[in-house]
Amino acid sequence: MNLNRTPQTPPLINRIPEGVSQPLWSVMIPTYNCIRYLEETMKSVLQQALPEDAMQIEVIDDCSSDGDVEALVYTVGKGRIHYHRKEENSGSLRNFETCINRARGQLVHILHGDDIVRPGFYTTIERVFNEHPHVGACYSSYDYIDEKGQNVWPIQQLQEREGIIEDWLEKIALNNLVQPPAMVVKREVYEHLGSFFAVHYGEDWEMWTRIAAHYPVAFSPQHLASYRVHTTNITTRSILTGQNVKDIQKVIRIISDYLPYDKRKTLTAIATRNFALYFAALSDKIYHEHRNRKAAVVQAVMSARMYPTPATLRQVAKILVKCAINYERRY
Repeated sequence: MNLNRTPQTPPLINRIPEGVSQPLWSVMIPTYNCIRYLEETMKSVLQQALPEDAMQIEVIDDCSSDGDVEALVYTVGKGRIHYHRKEENSGSLRNFETCINRARGQLVHILHGDDIVRPGFYTTIERVFNEHPHVGACYSSYDYIDEKGQNVWPIQQLQEREGIIEDWLEKIALNNLVQPPAMVVKREVYEHLGSFFAVHYGEDWEMWTRIAAHYPVAFSPQHLASYRVHTTNITTRSILTGQNVKDIQKVIRIISDYLPYDKRKTLTAIATRNFALYFAALSDKIYHEHRNRKAAVVQAVMSARMYPTPATLRQVAKILVKCAINYERRY
């Protein structure tokens, strides 16, 4: 493991120096080799952007090699969106750290370069923060989109009403209920708790749980953000190698320390079971959609090792049989 790329403790977020004027918003767009989606991402922000003294917008480029990101930023942003290219590729965790440290706003929105926000995102989240000024973070409901921007599957709505989420720590500790484009965090919270660390799959889940252990969190049920699923993002690559299972097991161990001692064992067991079942089901998706039999077997076997149940063990057998008979689904 490269410790420079994968910090093992939360990186420090520096405070804004006294006397520096802070806008309300910092929309920070980390990007690496996703230029085909970046224009749509930037336009989704620009169509609802506040004046520059109220909203910083900046693309943080981790040395992309798939095109001229700087030219695209200035063509689309016309000077409204700033551009910063790192001196060398440092990986997603360090790029998030750079994003937060460069953010000058009171509210920090990390919008990945392949995700989008829907009209009304910033006005809605700002209103919720104003109505609940003591919360540390706020997020909206969201959806998943594919490479063409089409919705791919629905999410289960957390709650129908807007406002502070009750028992949020226990809820988020069981499963990752948030995707990054939907979440906004106060900069002072990052200053207190530090940046993302430890893993490259599930690092956001760890962060949202860490925040929940220290601050109340608010929610809007409006679907105002979209998380893109495609074959080249970090999440997909982690899944195809089985690294996702190892990372989630590590995150579960980290998260256990944030939980009330009397509930720690129970919540940790439930989280482990939840993710093992998810990974077992995912193995079938890998087999059929990605047509990667080796990765499907790895995913199924690791899920059973993570939490051996009749369901996970059955999935291992199912995948092995499919491989043995060269099974292909007929439509």
